[in-house]
Amino acid sequence: MNPPNVPQERFAPGNGDFTFVASPGNEDLSGNIAAEDVKVQFGEDVKTDSTASTFLRKKGYGWLLEVEEGDEPEDSKPLLEELDIDLKDIYYKLRCVLMPLPALGFNRQVVRDNPDFWGPLAVVLFFAMVSLYGQFRVVSWIITIWIFGSLTIFLLARVLGGEVSYGQVLGVIGYSLLPLVVIVPMLLVVTSFDFLSVLVKLFGVFWSAYSAASLLVGDEFKAKKPLLIYPIFLLYIYFLSLYSGA
Repeated sequence: MNPPNVPQERFAPGNGDFTFVASPGNEDLSGNIAAEDVKVQFGEDVKTDSTASTFLRKKGYGWLLEVEEGDEPEDSKPLLEELDIDLKDIYYKLRCVLMPLPALGFNRQVVRDNPDFWGPLAVVLFFAMVSLYGQFRVVSWIITIWIFGSLTIFLLARVLGGEVSYGQVLGVIGYSLLPLVVIVPMLLVVTSFDFLSVLVKLFGVFWSAYSAASLLVGDEFKAKKPLLIYPIFLLYIYFLSLYSGA
């Protein structure tokens, strides 16, 4: 016996998400479901993922879309600190060069043992600007002499057995140029007196050469000290000749 015909009823789930409807006569149903954008919640911000982002997340590659954010924003540093410029250190080194006598109590070895670049460069540029009465064409030439003259002193010191680096020589030679800058106003006053002018120039050269040599020429040179002191003295004579235009 065939069971009585039971009318086909609609099954409607109570959650309200989907509705299944029986199709009489095995009617073929076709269609598509448009993929909507998926909204992902991150804290309080709502971000909309594209189709490509959704695909990567479904395939387990969502870590490619993660962005690491620091707990705190990076603190901004002062410009001088970024450039590694210590004004107090430079000022102390300038005083050590201007007052090279050991009796004055300055720790002058800091000029050699803790070399920097910006202090010597400032001294060299200042000397270049006052040279030849402000003719800036000599600036590049003075900087060149500073760099290659220091390289010559460095190579000679290494040949003689000195334990010194090129950076140390560059810093000492640059800082020791400051006495020549100091005597410039004196030269402007005594320029009409030839004898006094020569004395002031010799005083400035000896001042600079002694300041540099006392830092670069150590006990390791022993009897070879004149071989290094002499080229240092000639280097500062050449610097002074650039100022006077000789």
